[in-house]
Amino acid sequence: MSDNQSDGKPSEEFEPSVPDDVWEQFTRDTERDIRASAQKEPSARARMVTERLRQQDARGERPAGWRTDPGRQKVNDRAVRRRRGWVMVGVPLAIAVAVVAMKPSLLPGDPFGSARSDGTSGTAPLPEETAAPSTPPPAADPDVPTLARPFAGSPAEQYADGAAGIVLPPAKALGSLSKAQVERALRQTRQLLIVANLDSATLRGGRPEAALKVIDPTQKDLLGDLNTALRRPDEKHDPLSMFSRFNPAEVRLTGHVIKTRGRMTFEAGERDTVVVHADYTFVYPLVRADAGATEVARTIVRRVLEIELYDPAKYQVTPGKISVVRHRSSFGNSDCEVFDGYFHPHFDSDAATAGANPGPTIDPYDRSDEVADGRCGTATRT
Repeated sequence: MSDNQSDGKPSEEFEPSVPDDVWEQFTRDTERDIRASAQKEPSARARMVTERLRQQDARGERPAGWRTDPGRQKVNDRAVRRRRGWVMVGVPLAIAVAVVAMKPSLLPGDPFGSARSDGTSGTAPLPEETAAPSTPPPAADPDVPTLARPFAGSPAEQYADGAAGIVLPPAKALGSLSKAQVERALRQTRQLLIVANLDSATLRGGRPEAALKVIDPTQKDLLGDLNTALRRPDEKHDPLSMFSRFNPAEVRLTGHVIKTRGRMTFEAGERDTVVVHADYTFVYPLVRADAGATEVARTIVRRVLEIELYDPAKYQVTPGKISVVRHRSSFGNSDCEVFDGYFHPHFDSDAATAGANPGPTIDPYDRSDEVADGRCGTATRT
């Protein structure tokens, strides 16, 4: 018998090829999986729910859900209706708010407090005028002036208030005249305009001494004519050619604001001088002098001045003074043929008895044309 033939017994003891720790882990995992997959007895609550569903199904009933429950459906319907209602109300409301934001005057009264206590409105002021406009201002809303809004229905509602409308250009040296000399001439021109057209004493017929003082005393003819006009006004000596005056026994200003619109420029003159050009419109709101008067009228006055500043080292002039080489005026809403030294405005209530002024029909707010000296006529608007 061959040596390789077995005698029926293993030649050595069998040993497993898997390590003991791995085998133990496998055994534990298997037992856990068996327990997890074993059928469990349902709880009492689960059995009750299952039985109730089985009985409802046998009767042909369906369980209430968020889509089929009538109570929930009513709530959903109400929510939808509310949303539709807000859309129907909200869209027109949003449109109305946008329209009013663009034009607040559509609202009655003054809900936003645009009318100020000084009698002006909250309308945004115009930007500063830097050059002559090419056309007259457009027509304003046809509002009637009142004590609360004396400039209503007028382009002047957007003009600056009083002296704030007289803005000086930045000064600079020109020719032989220094920046300081030019700046002084500009300030004196402004002083002349303010005292002549905005000073309360001047407006009541007082003597405008502060305006006369800035004029060079060497201008004897001009000063003589102005002094005569202030003392004894007549057709040839009319103080209104330079000064704004109202008879306090006839009318008075309403409020404390006079509207102003214009510009001031300067340039080198032909004779080594500096020439200052001033062109301003003043709008005066007025009521009769009677106690309790409420009807408002407006008089519009446009002033054009040409001031020349000479070098004292070259000319026989008074240092620190200015020379008025030209002054022109035009008036709107005042009698043209009364030469007592005062403006006489017309009121709507006496328009039936007041005759039209001779001369041309003028738009007193038109600053695009030249001013003819002493121009007076029938105003197309006030």
